[in-house]
Amino acid sequence: MIPWIDLQAQYQTIREDIRAALDRVLDSGQYVLGDEVHQFEEEFAAYAGARYGIAVNSGTSALHLALLAAGIGPGDEVITVPNTFVATVAAIQYAGAKAVLVDVDAQTLTLAPAKLEAAITERTKAILPVHLYGHPADMAPIREVAQAHDLTVIEDAAQAHGAEYQGQRIGSIGDYGCFSFYPSKNLGAYGEAGLVTTNDDKAAERLRMLRDWGQSRKYHHDMAGFNYRMDGFQGAVLRVKLRHLETWTEARRTHAAHYNELLADSGLMLPVEAEGCRHVYYVYVVRSERRDALQAHLAEQGIHSGIHYPHPVHLEQGYPGLGAAGDFPVAEAACQQVLSIPMYPELSAAQVETVATAIKDFQAS
Repeated sequence: MIPWIDLQAQYQTIREDIRAALDRVLDSGQYVLGDEVHQFEEEFAAYAGARYGIAVNSGTSALHLALLAAGIGPGDEVITVPNTFVATVAAIQYAGAKAVLVDVDAQTLTLAPAKLEAAITERTKAILPVHLYGHPADMAPIREVAQAHDLTVIEDAAQAHGAEYQGQRIGSIGDYGCFSFYPSKNLGAYGEAGLVTTNDDKAAERLRMLRDWGQSRKYHHDMAGFNYRMDGFQGAVLRVKLRHLETWTEARRTHAAHYNELLADSGLMLPVEAEGCRHVYYVYVVRSERRDALQAHLAEQGIHSGIHYPHPVHLEQGYPGLGAAGDFPVAEAACQQVLSIPMYPELSAAQVETVATAIKDFQAS
């Protein structure tokens, strides 16, 4: 059996360091925020190329607080994409704002900058591009549009730890970068965790207060806030794992290159890496007109796969009013075609070859 992801394989390579890190937290008694979280904030901000990192309890919370720190609220509109995890849109709604969707680029499946202008109204306050699957959105034209209309740019970087755009790390290009450390992510916690990056002093302070009940200091609640603090254990775990992130990323990129070579003549649409970008392959996604049959075939061969994502957000029952079928044809078509095949650093070359062979056998049938 070849899993889509193998978290245990990774844990075994860092087991002793993880246990030592957890012991540090237990010995310190700092179970919420604390020194380990603070040091992780500084280390991850430096890694992302940002001045500040504000640790929170999930990627969704990171998005929510970034929107609030940017002053987004009821009556405002935020532009984003339909082919993302629902948390992107949910966070906009948590802030009391309206999500306005635009379609995506047919190659990268990230926000299509050419479609931005038509979506902007007098209520638009922010653009929220999603760096999907580990590939950066096209940030230069997005920033140009934002600057022309005085809009905030909030990067949904939940899947893009270490990705780069024109030599700059994702999370340092927009006004805010929002990261998830869900266990399956390239940098995953052992539970839920997230972080916001920013270069703005005042925004960083506002974010720290918002995550901790709006407190400027203990029992001084200067604003309404939330219980969005990161656990000490997660900060300690993430500090250990951050030291390995570049090695793990290069392993992912090696596996992706191997897949690219083996599947070049398969007839499937393979991931692209746009010029000037560094793809970090949170998932390796192929596109097939016979996606469901291909997934069933792989399962018969003992190969696990996933779909990211089977439905665009505007066609999810729980998110009405965002659009109708046919409004975003590129995203809608992709959701019918995408299949995530096994991708994780500990994957072996032999496993990559087994997966590729199974795919080519299906394609030839």
